[in-house]
Amino acid sequence: MNTSTKPNPHAGFRLNGLIAATHTPLHSDGSIHFDQVDRQARILQYQGVMGAFIGGSTGEGVSLTISERKLLTEAWQIAAPNHNLKLIVHVGHTCSADASDLAAHAADHGADAVSTMSPFYFKPTQVKPLMDWLIPVAKACQNLPFYFYDIPVMTGVRLNLIDFVKSACEEIPNFQGIKYTSDDLIQLQELLNFDQGRLDILYGTDEALLAALALGVQGAVGSSYNFSARLYLKIIEAFQHGNLTEAQNLQLQSVQLIRKIASFGYLPAAKSVMGLLGCDCGPARPPLMNLSSEEKVKLLEEVDALNILDRNISKTRV
Repeated sequence: MNTSTKPNPHAGFRLNGLIAATHTPLHSDGSIHFDQVDRQARILQYQGVMGAFIGGSTGEGVSLTISERKLLTEAWQIAAPNHNLKLIVHVGHTCSADASDLAAHAADHGADAVSTMSPFYFKPTQVKPLMDWLIPVAKACQNLPFYFYDIPVMTGVRLNLIDFVKSACEEIPNFQGIKYTSDDLIQLQELLNFDQGRLDILYGTDEALLAALALGVQGAVGSSYNFSARLYLKIIEAFQHGNLTEAQNLQLQSVQLIRKIASFGYLPAAKSVMGLLGCDCGPARPPLMNLSSEEKVKLLEEVDALNILDRNISKTRV
């Protein structure tokens, strides 16, 4: 696809491999458990993850205060480089000024890239109002690659992303790509081939990673990479070596794992699963419903029985 887009100052920047959409660890009283951040980073490095996407959906970013989100970025500013991780900070908000403030803070505190979802209460129904909202956010972190986070199942915003990226490449100098958490694989293929592959498209549906790899995806952001990254690295390796049947069987294990966790309420249950790796991520914030003690025991027994997680992580001093 040929376009008249402007030169990309971050053309050489790519987020390849697995990036974990990290949990925000909380104490039992709901305050942030900052001491767990380094442990999270160590676990990611141990599993072969290359980056951390913080403050997004998995990180309950929109349930945190502005101050808490900044402090979380500062904690990861220390932990990420200590463990050879790229740091991508999500700054999404309903208010463009607050998102811009968070973006500027991320740029000043060691982020490698910044991302934001669409505003999700008053929702843009066309590309132009979305661009009007995004432009000041991207400008606030103008020296960093900027990614749009497309997650229509949460924001309720479904726009033609080809029209969007044409506009973004013209109007946002640091626009780098999209964190793509959508079920539209046709549009995914179009985005991957936009302007001869100019954009960095990060796939965000863990249980369909193999399908995305087949279309040409090189990088992925997901919540289950926090605790089962090695399964997905095996999927990638099998695919790259042409072992499609093996890759399919491994992808089915991912589906089974995520289905099991989701049956208990995905995000609070996924935070509980981190306990199997020796990392206490605590409860989720309201309005999410946390598991009872009995449910947590049952969940961990059933997840453990799938024999997918690397339990050695909890036994090592990572």
